[in-house]
Amino acid sequence: MSIMNTARAALLCVAFALPAFAGAADQWHFKVTNATETRITKLQVSEDKKTWGDFDIGRGIAPGKTETLVWDSSTDDEGCEQWIRARFSDGSTSPPSKQNFCEDLDTPIEFTEE
Repeated sequence: MSIMNTARAALLCVAFALPAFAGAADQWHFKVTNATETRITKLQVSEDKKTWGDFDIGRGIAPGKTETLVWDSSTDDEGCEQWIRARFSDGSTSPPSKQNFCEDLDTPIEFTEE
């Protein structure tokens, strides 16, 4: 199984734990704030901005809400720096932003209106 397929499968597995609160120190997590007026329906991450893996966030992240998302342990061998983007209920997609998911886990990644 390729790394991207493994990552994609791991991200889909995260769906069953979202929204989750990272209470244990060994859980890699990050926070997302939806600072727009449109529901986030999908979060996507990529190491190369070519192949994107989806976080299943259920019904999404409502405007004005912050959610804590937990990485599946099967992604532990991936790099810390990855790209993230949001897809919205109106069909738009945010520009990708590069994040270090190993540092400052509690400062939310904020998606805003452009």
